Amino acid sequence: MLKRSIGTLSLVFILFFTTSGGAFTTEALVHDVGPGLALLMLALVPLCYSLPEILIVGELASMLPEEGGYYRWVHRAFGPFWAFQNGWLTWMYSLVDMALYPKLFVTYLGWFLPSLGRSAAWGVGLAVIWGATLLNLRGAGRVGRSSVAFGIFILAGFAALSLLAAAQASHAPWRPFAAPGAGGARGLGVGLSIALWNYIGWDNASTVQGEVHDAGRGYPRALAMALPLVVASYLVPLLAALAATDWRRWSPGGWPAIARELGGATAGPVLAAWIALAGMVSAVALFNALLLSYSRIPFVMAVDGLLPRALGRTDERGTPRVAVLFAAACYSVMLLLPFAGLVVADVLLYSLALSLELAALVRLRGREPALRGSFRIPAGRAGVALLAAMPLTVLGLVIAFSARDGEYGAPAIGGTIAVMAAGVAGYGVARRARGHEPRSGGGAELSG
Repeated sequence: MLKRSIGTLSLVFILFFTTSGGAFTTEALVHDVGPGLALLMLALVPLCYSLPEILIVGELASMLPEEGGYYRWVHRAFGPFWAFQNGWLTWMYSLVDMALYPKLFVTYLGWFLPSLGRSAAWGVGLAVIWGATLLNLRGAGRVGRSSVAFGIFILAGFAALSLLAAAQASHAPWRPFAAPGAGGARGLGVGLSIALWNYIGWDNASTVQGEVHDAGRGYPRALAMALPLVVASYLVPLLAALAATDWRRWSPGGWPAIARELGGATAGPVLAAWIALAGMVSAVALFNALLLSYSRIPFVMAVDGLLPRALGRTDERGTPRVAVLFAAACYSVMLLLPFAGLVVADVLLYSLALSLELAALVRLRGREPALRGSFRIPAGRAGVALLAAMPLTVLGLVIAFSARDGEYGAPAIGGTIAVMAAGVAGYGVARRARGHEPRSGGGAELSG
C-alpha cells in the first residue's frame, strides 16, 4: 500500500528540483544571448509559460489528487488509449532527460578533479544514479526530506554569492541588452530553449499525489510557493553577479569561477568550492526527485494492467520498489548513449505530452462541470482554453526558432513520429497481453 509521507514543505522542494535545481545553466544563457536579454527571458517565461501551466496543473491536481497525476487526468478526460500515450511520451522524454543529470554532476566534479577520465566519469554517473535509487527505495518521505536539505544548501550558497556581489556592484546588470548576433533566429532559439528548460516540469511531482498529505489542497499550495522560489533562485544571483562582473568572461558551467572572482583571494576559493559542490548536489537532487516522479508512471500503468503486474507492487514502506529499480536500470543504460540527436526530439515529445494534460482540463470542464476541488481557475471553459494555449505557444516558438536554425531536422521529426507510432503499437500489445479492456484505475490502495 502507498503511504502519505510527503508534507507541504517537502513537496515545495520536490517541485523545486523537478523544475529547477538552482541557478545552474543560467550562466550559459547569459553567455549566449547577453545580460539584458537573458534577464528579460527569465522574467517573461514564468509569466507566459509557468503561470498558466501552474494554474491548470493546480486545478487538475486539486480535483483529481491521485497517484499517477497527469496520467490519471488524461485517463479521466480521454480514456485509457490517450492515457497510455501520455505515459509513453513522458517515459521516452525521461530517458534522455534523466541521463543529463549524472553528466551535470561530473561537470561540477571537474572543479575538484579536472583530469577525470571518460571511464571514471561513467562510473561516477552510475554512482549518482544508484545512490539516488537507494534513497528512493527508502520511501517518498525520505526523498522529500532530503530535497529540503539539498535545496537549503544550494540556495544558501547562492545567497552568499549574491551578498558578496551586491557589495561590489558597479554597473547596471542588464547592460548590454544583447550579445552580438543574439537577436537572430539562432540567438532567440538558443536563448528561449535554455530559459524554457529552466521552467519546465510543474506537472512532474503530480505523479506522487497518492503519497502527499492532503494532496488536493497541498499541491496547489506547493505550486504557489515553488514558482516565486524558482524565479528568485535565478534572478537574484544573476542580477547581483552581473552588476559586479564582466559577463563576457562567463561560460557554461562557470558559476564556481564567478564565485571565485567575487570572493577574492580570501573568500574566493571557499565560495567557489561551495558553489561547485552545490552543482554536484543539485545534479543528485534533480535525479533523486525526478526518479521519484518518473518511476510512478510505469507503476500506475501496471496497476491499470497496461504493463507487467510486477511493476505495480509496493513494499512494506509503500514504495513501488520494482518500478523504481526498473526506471534506474533504464536510465543506467541511457547513460552509455550519445544524446546530440536525441535531445532535439526530446522537446517535441514533452510538448506532445503536455498538450494532452492541458487539454484534459478543457475537456473535463465541459464534460464534468461538477467535478472540482479546493482550487478552481476563476474563468470559464473558453478562458481555460486560452490559458492552456499560452504555454503551448511558447513551446511552439522555441521549436519554430530552432527549426529555422536547422536544429530540428528530419532525424528529430522522424524519431518523434517513430516514438508516437511505437506508443500506438504498444497500447495494442498491452491490451492483447491482458486479454481484456484495461480497467479505469483510480490509483493504488492508500494508507493515511
